[in-house]
Amino acid sequence: MIPPADSLLKYDNPVLIKSTDPVSPKARPLRVSPQQLVDSGPVPPPPKPKSPSAEATRQQNEEILNVILPPREWTEGNQLWMQQVSSAPCTRADVINLEEELDKKIQQRQARVTGVCPIRRELYSQCFDELIRQVTINCAERGLLLLRVRDETQMTIAAYRTLYESSVAFGLRKALQAEEGKTETEKQILDLESEVRDLKKQLNEQKAKTESIEKREAEKRLLEEKKHLEAIHLLKRTNEQLKTQLEGIVTPK
Repeated sequence: MIPPADSLLKYDNPVLIKSTDPVSPKARPLRVSPQQLVDSGPVPPPPKPKSPSAEATRQQNEEILNVILPPREWTEGNQLWMQQVSSAPCTRADVINLEEELDKKIQQRQARVTGVCPIRRELYSQCFDELIRQVTINCAERGLLLLRVRDETQMTIAAYRTLYESSVAFGLRKALQAEEGKTETEKQILDLESEVRDLKKQLNEQKAKTESIEKREAEKRLLEEKKHLEAIHLLKRTNEQLKTQLEGIVTPK
């Protein structure tokens, strides 16, 4: 695990927790305290003694601060390091510097100004944690209330993310179903078109047979009518002849 990246949340100097290397007086790492980083200069006057109630309140606020913003740990080589959130009081200049640092990081990391942007969301989350830290130092109750606001916002964002992911998955399932249905429909269309062609072919064959039968029957009917007319004419001539013969016999000469 690599050391944590730079954050807008203000931390104390990292402290070595555990090392698996052999400990020697020369190689033993030392705990870094803020006092060691102070430049040499005029010694400030000693702080005024605080009342027991103020000291207890400060310790209580620090404990609450550690619960709200837990320390971060990481390993570097064979060493385990821990870094707690800073409990130093903030000033107006700290808030101004925080805003400037936020704008600077947004530009450096090329976060989007609008729309969904994980980078911008991460930076604003760090900024909000720093504001919670600053408020908790002065008023733990206000910090706890801001913690509730932060957690509720994160829960809402997580709910929207879950809803978005489920909607995307639902859309993909519907798209796959539609694609499968489209393939089946295209297959059915091809089958129906083939069936229509076969039926048209059968219809044309039946029409040809019907026309052939009708033509043959018409010719047969004409032939029968012709024979019938010839028979009628023959019978009429025979009748006329018989009638003439009968009249010749009956009529006296």
